[in-house]
Amino acid sequence: MQLEQALLDKLAHLARLELNPAEAEQMLADMNAILTWVEKLQEVDTTGVEPLTSMSHELNAFREDEVGDHLDRSQALSQAPAADGAFFKVPKVIE
Repeated sequence: MQLEQALLDKLAHLARLELNPAEAEQMLADMNAILTWVEKLQEVDTTGVEPLTSMSHELNAFREDEVGDHLDRSQALSQAPAADGAFFKVPKVIE
């Protein structure tokens, strides 16, 4: 498949690109090279090849959720820089 100037003009309009004639000529050549490369990839026999879901073979190391020791509210608030009753006090970030 070869990209033609009319299709490039339509794509440039949809992408809101303003291409001068030299840029349009270079873009047309680059896009045709990409399409040629994709057509070449379609010739590869991929029978029996499983699709990838990730490029990494590493697995996540999940741990089981376990109930353990935790701070109660008074312990947590006693370590806070500022507290107001039963709440943490933080600086105002929205005006």
